[in-house]
Amino acid sequence: MSDRLFRRSATSAVVLLLCDFIVLASCAAIFATKIADIKKTPGAYDGRIVTVTGKVTSTHNLLVVKYYGVDDGTGEIPVVTESALPKEGDSVSVKGRVNQAFAVGTARLVVIVEEPPSR
Repeated sequence: MSDRLFRRSATSAVVLLLCDFIVLASCAAIFATKIADIKKTPGAYDGRIVTVTGKVTSTHNLLVVKYYGVDDGTGEIPVVTESALPKEGDSVSVKGRVNQAFAVGTARLVVIVEEPPSR
């Protein structure tokens, strides 16, 4: 009898952990900032920490900077990183600081500088 109770308890614990993981993963997407909003009013987001989710569209590893493009369906934005570059097509959730690199007339370069992973 106690063996069956142990197995049921272990199964319940695994199910609860999986549910917690699904809820946490969903929260990142729910509370993510839309890239279109950042690009529409970059000055309002400049210097703010945001989270964006989407698919990696490109990766670039230059001598002085590594960055990749993220598209959330509303727009695309470059993400500067010190971490390893993800693969094109990967789904990512990125937390970082919005940086309006420059603005000349109506042209603007807005990037997200990814926060280093917490240790």
